[in-house]
Amino acid sequence: MAIIPATWDMYDLIQGVLQAPMYHVIFEVTLIVLIVKIYLASSFSPEKAVLTEKEKDILVEEWEPEPLAPDVPDDHPALRAMEKYCIEGQNGKYIKVNGKSCLNMAIFNFLGMNGKKEIEEDAVKALRVYGVGSCGPRGFYGTMDVHLELEDKLSKFMNCEEAILYSYGFACIASAIPAYSKRGDLIFADESVCFAIQKGLVASRSHVRWFRHNDMDHLESLLIEQSKADKKNPKKAKVTRRFILVEGLYLNSGDICPLPKLVELKWKYKVRIFLEETMSFGVLGATGRGVTEHFDISPDQIDMISCSLENAIGSVGGFCCGKKFIIDHQRLSGLGYCFSASQPPMLASSAIQSLKMLQEKPSMLVDLREASEKLHAKLENISGVNIVGIPISPIKHIQLTEPAEDRDLDLQTLQMVVDEAMSSGVALTVARYLEPEEHSLMPPSIRLTVNCELTDTEIDTVIRVLSESFELVFQKLSSQLDMTSAMDSVEHQPALAASR
Repeated sequence: MAIIPATWDMYDLIQGVLQAPMYHVIFEVTLIVLIVKIYLASSFSPEKAVLTEKEKDILVEEWEPEPLAPDVPDDHPALRAMEKYCIEGQNGKYIKVNGKSCLNMAIFNFLGMNGKKEIEEDAVKALRVYGVGSCGPRGFYGTMDVHLELEDKLSKFMNCEEAILYSYGFACIASAIPAYSKRGDLIFADESVCFAIQKGLVASRSHVRWFRHNDMDHLESLLIEQSKADKKNPKKAKVTRRFILVEGLYLNSGDICPLPKLVELKWKYKVRIFLEETMSFGVLGATGRGVTEHFDISPDQIDMISCSLENAIGSVGGFCCGKKFIIDHQRLSGLGYCFSASQPPMLASSAIQSLKMLQEKPSMLVDLREASEKLHAKLENISGVNIVGIPISPIKHIQLTEPAEDRDLDLQTLQMVVDEAMSSGVALTVARYLEPEEHSLMPPSIRLTVNCELTDTEIDTVIRVLSESFELVFQKLSSQLDMTSAMDSVEHQPALAASR
């Protein structure tokens, strides 16, 4: 029997249904029924509840708003410090605490730029021209000629193609990391990196592989392990970016990264290097260009360098420098750059003046290294403590030789030393950490910083005060321990007599 063309479509449909697997037919029929049911169902609109005034009052009384900030215990060290010490005037080489002048060994004013009259005068001139602030991000009427001038001078000083300014030093590296490394990428990070880097790692959502501090053998073993994994899954390896992240001069340990070995591993295992030079910029190298100059390695070997202007330069903010195409990417992807008001123009102007002074007088760097070495050598003669950090580092950590099992007890001991030193005219500080959020918590320590303007007499004063303070605190603790032991012995004597 012939089938007319008009019925061919229906015939094909019937044949397709008859030939299809039964489970497929059942699934499609169920799906069609479900769609029809949803289409025909009437929309649900709950009746609006009307509360009486009494019910409203009850709900208001029962409601407990969440606190705007977490509760802080009354004995928190930061609160005790605020109550104990009040700083008056400028924070320079000497500082006035509770009306008493103290030698300041607690801030990162390595080159003594904080308090220079030339810098202050330049900042005042800029203030009269630009006003106090820019009132906007760089991309939204926040860019002024002084920002572009500073970026140009920084890029030339660092021998890089381009530099980008951030208005806040902490946000510089914390924004730069997630601008390049995303979810699924791989970062090999030193376990002693500073908190700003740790926050950048969290924001990137990348997979982080931690290697032991300055342990290049451990880092290479991780790189070899990753290379083997890449060979097993080459498709994934093609789209995975890899970074090594280190500090030039480590804030938490006073050590310098082994940059020559890192560069060697970079080319051997095809990874990128991000170098955080917040503490080494204006400190290391013959002209203060940082750890690249210290090891005589071209900045072109480093994919990105990040520095702060808040330490040696004595200004505010930070910058990243490197190849033009790398830095340009941050102008749209660096969150701290895009969404923060730009650096106050007067502080950008003061940074230009500080950079000029550094270039005109590199002898400051020699003075800083000599003072650091002298202080380090004399600190090692203090009994009962270990000095952490290399001799040329202006950052020293003083740790107890025999720490207690209780971390809080060690912090209290060190704070007692700081208090004694403060009473003798030397301002120090106990290194503080956000303990629950730190990846690798450092042992308790007194953090001491060196200024290039320190004289031999002042160094001797610091050593004398520290030695006397530690000796006095150790004697107090020993006396307390003897008294506690004696009281325990007296309490146990009646029980001992009764047992006899």
